Amino acid sequence: MTHRAPASGVIAEALRLQANASSRSRLDRLFGRSPLAPDAESWFLGAIGEIEVARILAALGSEWRVFHSVPVGSNGSDIDHLVIGPAGVFTINTKHRAGRSVWVGDRRLMVDGQRTDYLRNSGHEAERAARLLSSATGSAIDVVPLLVIVGAKRITERSKPARVVVLSAERTTRWLRARPETLSVDSIEAVATVAAKYSTWSAPTPPEPDLDAFARLRTDVARARVRRQLWASAAAAGMVGLLVSAPSWFGELLAGILAR
Repeated sequence: MTHRAPASGVIAEALRLQANASSRSRLDRLFGRSPLAPDAESWFLGAIGEIEVARILAALGSEWRVFHSVPVGSNGSDIDHLVIGPAGVFTINTKHRAGRSVWVGDRRLMVDGQRTDYLRNSGHEAERAARLLSSATGSAIDVVPLLVIVGAKRITERSKPARVVVLSAERTTRWLRARPETLSVDSIEAVATVAAKYSTWSAPTPPEPDLDAFARLRTDVARARVRRQLWASAAAAGMVGLLVSAPSWFGELLAGILAR
C-alpha cells in the first residue's frame, strides 16, 4: 500500500460514473460545456481535493510516513490519508469546498449554512483506525482525527470541536510539525509496517484506478472551464462596447431604469 496513489478510491468511482456521460457535440466543446457526468462531478472534485492534500503532505519529510486512500473493510470505505510521524498517528478526512464558507462549532460544522456530518464521520474514522492498528501491533495506538478543508473562501471557528481538529489545507503540515513528539523512530516504523498491510484494515487488495484516464479527464475539464471563461469575457467586453457606442437616448433610458 506504500505506493498507492492519492485519491485512488474516489478516482475509481469518478471514472465508473463518468463512463455513463453522454458525448459532447462540437458545439458543446466550442462553448465549453463540462464533460463531467452529473453523478461523477462530486467524486471528481473530491479526488482533486485529496490530490492537493497529498501534494501538501509530501513536504513533511522523510521522518513521516504517509498513506493515501487506505481501504477499510469490504464495503468500499477508505481513509483519505493516514499520517504517521514524530507527533503521532493521524487520519485525514479531506473535503474540497472551493469558494464555500465553513463554520466550525464544538459539535457541528456547516458549509454555506448547511449542517454536515463531517465531524462525526472524521471521529468515527479515527476510532476505527485506532482499533485496527492497536490490534495489529498488539499495543494501544491513539489516532487523532483531522478534517482538512481544501479551497474554502472562509473558515470561521466559533469554538473548537472536542476531538476533531479542523484545518485548512495550507495549515496542515505546519500544524503537524508543531505538535510535540510522542513516537520514537522505531515506533513510527513499527506502526507504518502494519499500516502498509491490507490485512490490517480487513480489506481486500483493491484494483488500481486508471490514472491516465483521470489525467485526460482533468485536462478536458480544465479546457472546458477556460473556454467558458473566454466566452464570458467576450460577452462582457461586447456589452461594454455596446454601451459605449449606444446613442444618448439609450444611456438615458438605462440610467432611468437603474434609478428606480
